[in-house]
Amino acid sequence: MSDTVSERPRGGPDDAIVGRLSRLDRLLPVWIAVAMAVGLVLGRTWTDLTDALDSFTVGSVSVPIAIGLLVMMYPVLAKVRYSETARVTGDRRLLGASLVMNWLIGPALMFALAWLLLPDLPEYRTGLIIVGLARCIAMVLIWNDLACGDREAAAVLVAINSVFQVFAFAALGWFYLQTLPGWLGLSTTSADFSVWAITASVLVFLGIPLLAGFATRLIGERTRGRDWYEDTFLPKLGPWALYGLLFTIVLLFALQGDAIISNPWDVVRIALPLLAYFAITFALGMVMGRRLGLGYAKTATLAFTAAGNNFELAIAVAIGTFGITSGQALAGVVGPLIEVPVLVGLVYVSLWARRFFPTEGARS
Repeated sequence: MSDTVSERPRGGPDDAIVGRLSRLDRLLPVWIAVAMAVGLVLGRTWTDLTDALDSFTVGSVSVPIAIGLLVMMYPVLAKVRYSETARVTGDRRLLGASLVMNWLIGPALMFALAWLLLPDLPEYRTGLIIVGLARCIAMVLIWNDLACGDREAAAVLVAINSVFQVFAFAALGWFYLQTLPGWLGLSTTSADFSVWAITASVLVFLGIPLLAGFATRLIGERTRGRDWYEDTFLPKLGPWALYGLLFTIVLLFALQGDAIISNPWDVVRIALPLLAYFAITFALGMVMGRRLGLGYAKTATLAFTAAGNNFELAIAVAIGTFGITSGQALAGVVGPLIEVPVLVGLVYVSLWARRFFPTEGARS
């Protein structure tokens, strides 16, 4: 996602929320819908597209698609303030609540919703479970700022999620796709699935851009300072995440066109558990923060970091593990189309809920 909104929004919470988003972010659902349409038309007119992509592969991954995925991930990870992680020890309650929401409740809830609402669609169900494991590390900074959350706390939690995913994603994927379904007597992912396949996808599509993003911020801040890096460099780099996402969506829908056109109801069914996930997770985060006495700003940060998901990583893992023509990849692509309007709405809900918190807990 473009991630180009200013990190220092002006005005109070009563300002128009959508107006404080950059034009790219404000129209993100439109760009995604256009990319879907372009992909469908491309797939109808370029009948040899699959063969063309297969002619440029490394292992089982198409080089053009891999480039799109890396371009999509790099700007996101260049924005993370890795140096802020040392501050996390300042509030153990917030850290503990975030870890519980992000790595216990979030994945478990998506697993339950996927099985409850998509019991007959195993590929889409698997794709949604992968989405549930990919914790938000990009757009959450936008939603948090718009909701007047704690900016420093958000930076810390985003940095932790970024690093934690490298080590935990594959293990959790194995647990929720193989181990837990087996315990519950449910069907597991196909035998073609391998924890090593997900590990490789995460190391390539998260590890490489994570190292590149860390190095970019380190060098940029040391040579030109944080103000230049965040106010001048990042706004120029940020849109490339959207370009990479849209490029990937075009190719995905070009290759999946026939399946999508013949089963449009499947896209609607994928959207339903996502809607439920956003609403339930956000509500749980707000309630947990209120009960822990975190104050409004940190509670909003907790809720948004839990409710958002890293669809860029989910799409990359689904494509790298199951292929671009898979239902798992399609489920990941539907995500950002739903996420943006829903979380913009939740920003309004969050600002309304400030009245239930002590005045000193809110940030003006």
